[in-house]
Amino acid sequence: MRRWSLAGQMLVLQLLVVTVTAAGGATLALVQAHRLLTEEAGGTARAVAVSVAASPDVAAALGEPDPSARLQPYAERVRAATGVDFITIMRPDGTRYTHPNPAEIGRRFLGHIEPALRGRTFTETYTGTLGPSKRAVTPVVTGGRVRALVSAGITIDRIDARLREQLAWGGLIVALALGLGAAGTWLVTARLRRQTHGLGPVELGRIHEHHDAVLHAVREGLLLVGRDGTLTLCNDAARQLLGLPADAEGKNVAELGLAELAAADEERIHLAGDRVLAVNSAASRLGTVVTVRDHTELQALSGQLDAERGFAESLRSAAHEAANRLHTVITLVELGRTEQAIALGTAELRAAQELTDRVVGAVREPVLAALLLGKSAEAAERGSELVISEDSELDDLGLDPRDLVTIVGNLIDNAIDAANRVDVHISGDERGVLIRVADDGPGLTDKAAFEKGWTTKGDGRGLGLALVGQAVRRLGGTIEVDGSVFTVRLPAPRREPVS
Repeated sequence: MRRWSLAGQMLVLQLLVVTVTAAGGATLALVQAHRLLTEEAGGTARAVAVSVAASPDVAAALGEPDPSARLQPYAERVRAATGVDFITIMRPDGTRYTHPNPAEIGRRFLGHIEPALRGRTFTETYTGTLGPSKRAVTPVVTGGRVRALVSAGITIDRIDARLREQLAWGGLIVALALGLGAAGTWLVTARLRRQTHGLGPVELGRIHEHHDAVLHAVREGLLLVGRDGTLTLCNDAARQLLGLPADAEGKNVAELGLAELAAADEERIHLAGDRVLAVNSAASRLGTVVTVRDHTELQALSGQLDAERGFAESLRSAAHEAANRLHTVITLVELGRTEQAIALGTAELRAAQELTDRVVGAVREPVLAALLLGKSAEAAERGSELVISEDSELDDLGLDPRDLVTIVGNLIDNAIDAANRVDVHISGDERGVLIRVADDGPGLTDKAAFEKGWTTKGDGRGLGLALVGQAVRRLGGTIEVDGSVFTVRLPAPRREPVS
């Protein structure tokens, strides 16, 4: 059996609240109206009784042999004029002079008269010949003594009749209030049903639990940026990868330095500190959904692969050049020019050995030395000249060779692409490492050269110099650009003292 939706439960609850509130209000209003009508009846009866008792006609009639003959018509006229149900004028002992029912004249008054005999006017509810009534009793005082009593009253039935009239109007008002409350409740519930998709509290709670579990367990960073640029959602992985504060949600992405991430609907590379992140952003009806994946390790492996590919390409270039020279030597031998063949072979061997000896002798880091030899062969094949300065000297200082390959390799590649001659100087001691790559090209003036996507090729996919800048920052070094001269300074890594 399907549980009630949250909207349905809210509808029933709100209708119940509206009904109980309206019924309670109507009950209180009914009780208050009955009390007010009873008090009003008592006040009217008191006023009529006092007025009758003070009438000169009453005092004059009491002195006649048959007071009833004059008082009965007078009392009925006043009763009809004031709207009370009875006016009874009686002797001090309670014998009636007047009554709406003439048959009751001469009989005893049903009710209390003791306070009136003591000269005090009072009201009470009492059941007489006309039924329960709200009545007032007051004395008729002449010459300093009580000569008669006057009682005026309104029956409870008449009060209830007036109450029923008001109750009808009150019921109409309550019905209107219930109708308006039900309509408002239905409108609110309809909107709630649309927003909750008709799901019940259990389903909503389960969805929230699943959402929270997935959001915090997924290893990819997830951001949701509203249309106004506010970061509305950020999971734990995104905070860690982007270095966001705990209170990042609710702030503008520009304030957090993430405006670029939500600006484009595409997949791209983003550099955050020492991390290489793959960022994908897509527009949705809620704003922009941004996913972030850590590609640092993948980029490192890619860098190693590029280095190995570069070494292989360098070996291929060297082999290609060696094959050309070997064919030349063989051809000279076949032509009988043995001396020229020997001279050419000796010169090429001497040049290659001198380059190898100079590089290996100057750079004691084998991976970096192999990179320089390979880049020399690659530059020669591409029609450029790579010159390693004679004063280059670098011992193995404990720097990660992957970082050195990233820095030197990308700087040389960019220089070969832009120039015909590339000069490389590498030196280092216990204070740090100095890397300088210069070329005869036009140089760089754009400060964005070390940001992702910068390139001189116009395809917007440049990453080499960005990786150089990231590696330098990770090692705590600095990089300077002066035209076509790139200078990198790296501090020497700290070595633990040997005990």
